[in-house]
Amino acid sequence: MTDLAFDVAHLLGALVLTLSFALLYQRRLTTAINVVAMQAATLAAAAAWQAVTRDSPHLFATAAIALIFKAAAVPLLLHWLIRRLNISGTVEPVFGVTLTMGLGVGITGLAILLVLPITAGETLLLREDLAFALAVTLIGPLLMIARRNAVIQVVGFMSMENGLILAAVGVKGMPLVVEASVAFSVMIATFIFGVFFFHIRERFDSLDVSRLEEMQGERHG
Repeated sequence: MTDLAFDVAHLLGALVLTLSFALLYQRRLTTAINVVAMQAATLAAAAAWQAVTRDSPHLFATAAIALIFKAAAVPLLLHWLIRRLNISGTVEPVFGVTLTMGLGVGITGLAILLVLPITAGETLLLREDLAFALAVTLIGPLLMIARRNAVIQVVGFMSMENGLILAAVGVKGMPLVVEASVAFSVMIATFIFGVFFFHIRERFDSLDVSRLEEMQGERHG
């Protein structure tokens, strides 16, 4: 791989991770959805670039799946749900932004410490891609914990899946069926979450998932 090819691939992987941190910073639902769509579009660009530089045509299909489903279809569906349910655009964080971002930095450091030693015999690009991918995958659940809103749960799930696809893109020989099945699982999960949204909104007039815990506590009480 030439220096230019390596630098572009490295930049795209780092940008996917940077957009994970942008998600941790967001408090508005529409902006968070737009950011995760940008992350998926960047992931599609990373897959397409790898397809060109590694002569792996199947990665073009991966790029198309990420672009069509994760960067366009699912975000449009989430925006429609927000309008349909008249959901408030602002989400109150469980943790402060400073603490959340600090945890994100810690997760990234942990991912690097875990991945780099066990991939010592691999290429530098693969090692860095896997470190980025693990960090993105772990930041997704952090977002889901830090923002107790049902829509953000979907966004965190999508971001986590972006990390898995980034890892798949970096590993040679990853079957396309694996990448496609993960992408379609996101679509199915989003539809399920959509039904879930309707029921929560109808029952509690809110999408704050802490209301579910309150109801559970009342039943046990």
